[in-house]
Amino acid sequence: MPDEVRVAIRSDADVVTARQEARTMGASLGFSSTDLTLLATAISEVARNITTYAGEGEVQLRLVSAGGREGIEVIAADEGPGIADVELAMQDGYTTGNGLGLGLPGTRRLVDDFELRTAPGAGTTIRLVKWSRA
Repeated sequence: MPDEVRVAIRSDADVVTARQEARTMGASLGFSSTDLTLLATAISEVARNITTYAGEGEVQLRLVSAGGREGIEVIAADEGPGIADVELAMQDGYTTGNGLGLGLPGTRRLVDDFELRTAPGAGTTIRLVKWSRA
């Protein structure tokens, strides 16, 4: 099993591939079925934001360890329009699309670590980590 996998995100099929790769990595670390589902859902959210707002980007999955813990780091990056108001975007119910506005704040709740870097016109990079509880 590789320590790192990169998935180009251009379509819904690519989102499914990223989810499947994360599930495989998580299973190798002993993630529970619940944690595998939480991780896959978080990846779906950030990867679908790439296809919706930027058109294309990449999801990088990497095995990480720190302080005796093992986990999966997810970096979702695009060169799209960026997020003009991060504080607003992180509020439940806010959306610029047709969704429910739960994507980014919901994703933050699904994972253990969440970082968002963005600037208007400069794209968005979101870093997530889900730690194994095994």
